[in-house]
Amino acid sequence: QVQLVESGGGLVMAGGSLRLSCAASGSFFSINAMGWYRQAPGKQRELVAHPTSGGSTIYADSVKGRFTVSRDNAKNTVYLQMNSLKPEDTAVYYCRATAVVLGGMQEFWGQGTQVTVSS
Repeated sequence: QVQLVESGGGLVMAGGSLRLSCAASGSFFSINAMGWYRQAPGKQRELVAHPTSGGSTIYADSVKGRFTVSRDNAKNTVYLQMNSLKPEDTAVYYCRATAVVLGGMQEFWGQGTQVTVSS
């Protein structure tokens, strides 16, 4: 199975930046896609940034131009650089990955990391 551990969350003032990391470990043949979702209080979990099957990355309209996702395949780690943060970016951020394990392709989620943006 795959364990995803996020880090880098915290409290930041509006206009500031944070960089989230998500490292995958465990027993798997390969990691396919790695991306980010978030869930604000009282709201459904939503996509932030995630690679598509075509090789591009889809971003939520609300974060386009401010957030950038990158990946270090050698470290099985995905990053989310968040700039020009706004109070509405406050949420728990979750890493999602699809990986090939003994049972085939499966989806995995991290435990989440809190991002709080103060105005």
